[in-house]
Amino acid sequence: MKFADYREQVEGRGSVFQLTVGMVLLMLVAAGGTMEAQSLQEAVAESQVLGAMTQTGKGTADFGSEVGPGKTHENSGRAEGEADGAAIISSEPSCATEASALVVEECPTAPPRTGLFGAQELSSTLVGPKPPLAAMDDSSRENSKTASVVTSHTSNPDFNRDIYYKNKLEFSLDGGWLPINIPFVFDVFLGDAYTMTSLRYTLVPVIGSLRWQIDDVGGPWIFRGNWDLELSGAVTFIPKGPETHYFAWIMGFRRNFVPHHGRIAPYFDGRVGLGGIDAKGPAGVLYAQGQNFTFTMNMGSGVRYNFNPRYSISAGLNWMHISNLYLSEPQFSNYGINVYGPMFGIDVRLGKLGHRGSE
Repeated sequence: MKFADYREQVEGRGSVFQLTVGMVLLMLVAAGGTMEAQSLQEAVAESQVLGAMTQTGKGTADFGSEVGPGKTHENSGRAEGEADGAAIISSEPSCATEASALVVEECPTAPPRTGLFGAQELSSTLVGPKPPLAAMDDSSRENSKTASVVTSHTSNPDFNRDIYYKNKLEFSLDGGWLPINIPFVFDVFLGDAYTMTSLRYTLVPVIGSLRWQIDDVGGPWIFRGNWDLELSGAVTFIPKGPETHYFAWIMGFRRNFVPHHGRIAPYFDGRVGLGGIDAKGPAGVLYAQGQNFTFTMNMGSGVRYNFNPRYSISAGLNWMHISNLYLSEPQFSNYGINVYGPMFGIDVRLGKLGHRGSE
């Protein structure tokens, strides 16, 4: 190899080396300028956020916490890069919210930006950290528990609250078949013996009643319930006996025993009244009634089945007494009528549904 050729090769290699070194230095200068510009940009954005937090009354102690995807960075006021998942502060206008917000929202339409070396930068909003679940105060937990209790309570309401409540009005129509004759049940208080005559009666009462519930449901244990005031008109047919019919006006009270749940509610009622019968005692019929004007007494017990807040049916036993309270004596004896048997009825609410009563 000639010396001239060797010298050309050395000079060529030196030129390549110088060119390479020059490019490296240029790249370092460019990178340093970019980092310096970015640091200045971050410092400006940081001062703006601090000013906003000062205006909202927050201290600088809360600043420096950035929320990344799945990680909370504390005591850091600057971005730590995409590897840490931290949000990079951008000075461009974006979907920024107030500095006091508690949720990170990324710009839904912000396009990615390309840096000097092709790296993509993310544009997001720096906001306060989302409070952990453990930071909920006691009042919030109390409200949450109360809401769950109310939800569970309302999911299983007391059906009967819409049926038994104060000032509810109902119309009822009851009919019975009373063929069983017995002595007067209160003879023990009158000093009379429990005796019966040979005359037997069968009564078929048809009673229309207006019922007014005078209170809300209340009371302990199995006595829980409310009261009805009953005003009734009765037409009684007498298929068996010397008389044929009886008309009466009666009134009284009914106790409804209302369970917490279920459609069946027992009841007990007692009513008294006065009326007129086509008495056959003055016509000479033995053991018949001594005069037309009489008094009546009814007692019954049974159960009521509620289809809904408007309609229900009832079934039970009813005892009925008719006598003139010895007003026909001494001219005509007062034998009276005492019978009992099954009674059935239907109840219909009048008017609109009222308020739900409370114990």
